[in-house]
Amino acid sequence: MALLQFFVGLLLASTVRSKWIVPGARWRDTKGDLVNAHAGCVTIDKESGKFWLFGEYKTQGQTEGGGVSVYSSDDLATWESHGLALKPVNDSAYISPQNIIQRPKVVYAEATDQYHMWWHADNSSYGLLLQGFATSDNIAGPYTFVNATAPLGNWSQDFGIFTDYKDGRSYSLYSNGDRKEARDVYITSFNEEVTALDEVVYRFNKFDLEAPTIIQTDQSYYALMSHKTGYRPNNVVAFRADSLSGPWSQPFMVAPHNTRTFNSQSGFTLEIKGAKKTTHLYLGDQWDSNSLWESRYIWLPMEIDDNKKTLDIVWHDVYDLNVESGEVAPITGKPYYANEAHVNGSAFKQEANFASTGVIATGVYGNDSKVTFEGIEGTGKPQWVSFYYQNTDDMGFGDQPGGTPDRIGGSWQLRRISSVVVNGDVSKIETLYQRDTHKGIILSAPLELTLNKGANNTITVGGLFNGFNYKGADLDRIIVYPSEE
Repeated sequence: MALLQFFVGLLLASTVRSKWIVPGARWRDTKGDLVNAHAGCVTIDKESGKFWLFGEYKTQGQTEGGGVSVYSSDDLATWESHGLALKPVNDSAYISPQNIIQRPKVVYAEATDQYHMWWHADNSSYGLLLQGFATSDNIAGPYTFVNATAPLGNWSQDFGIFTDYKDGRSYSLYSNGDRKEARDVYITSFNEEVTALDEVVYRFNKFDLEAPTIIQTDQSYYALMSHKTGYRPNNVVAFRADSLSGPWSQPFMVAPHNTRTFNSQSGFTLEIKGAKKTTHLYLGDQWDSNSLWESRYIWLPMEIDDNKKTLDIVWHDVYDLNVESGEVAPITGKPYYANEAHVNGSAFKQEANFASTGVIATGVYGNDSKVTFEGIEGTGKPQWVSFYYQNTDDMGFGDQPGGTPDRIGGSWQLRRISSVVVNGDVSKIETLYQRDTHKGIILSAPLELTLNKGANNTITVGGLFNGFNYKGADLDRIIVYPSEE
């Protein structure tokens, strides 16, 4: 009986174990639950080499003040939940469910032989602008709240931590708010115990940026930050310097223009020093302002050229990261193009010189408008499928509230949501979220689907009601990837 239970356990584990990293997908932990650790960090346990993910815990109805969740992984793809590392405390002045607990970061303090957690601590009106501090003898916690303080008497909003691998010194990174007399980003050194701040090392003066993170190479430091657009994505920029104290370069974009950093915001960067290669990862958040608790994660490798003084975030739909060698291997899939798809209802094909084949499928409005990709090869097991789309809701229609950042007085919304049906089985409708893009900019969104074995599968995309309308985005192509097993 015990042996049977053992094999059943292995079978269940295999159904939720991930092998590849899929940016923008619904990530699930080893229990099958959504990974819920937003705007956080990954800390490497120096003894075991295990990765520990900390982030904001958000639930429907309580998007702030939920505490800090923690997960562990051996490969950055399979995550095991360990619950809350920092739990809210009722009636606390700083970590009650009514308080803001944002952008948590955890570092090991060798001087105290403890793990130290820092975060942006605030009240619901953002009137405190403090840095929270908690400690634990164990990396997974629980963490004990110590205090919340103003950094050297200043304000502190979006928060980050950087540890220099050359000397082991840690630094606090923070914007000092949105007030007219603020709008700076600071690099400030911690003391040796990582319990308080020492001195300001550099100030990015009046760039009005936030969500700072720093990545280090043997020759350079690169500081990544986002513009201040709330939960709306924007074009993340980077600065470069030979030293943390500067001088720092002018800011430059790190992703293709008008992709809004693949609809993500900066938050953390991670270095993987492998036996064959050092890989630098961008760990961004793809916020969903309509349902923050289900926001996604955009983790992508960065290409850094210190000779050219450049840093570029590189998109992969699906990739394998070998944490031992440090090598990144993009997974190859099979494309199916819109110009060969079947359309009905109001859906039609239209000339688009920016599309893969010069044709895009559009007019996916209402339940009777469909775009069907045919002759799709499946494995009979779950497979990742990337839907390449254009969402041109950047003008603000009269029947929709607001516009987008590209329109005066606009606001960003997730307006395009499509239904996806495999082989006509409407009892198993999947929901595809298609965030805004600029006109002529094609991005992708992933879904995990189970196709029949063989080359006779169909995938049908239609409009789905999202609170405003039944509009699906324009479709350029889909790419079907092999099964992970």
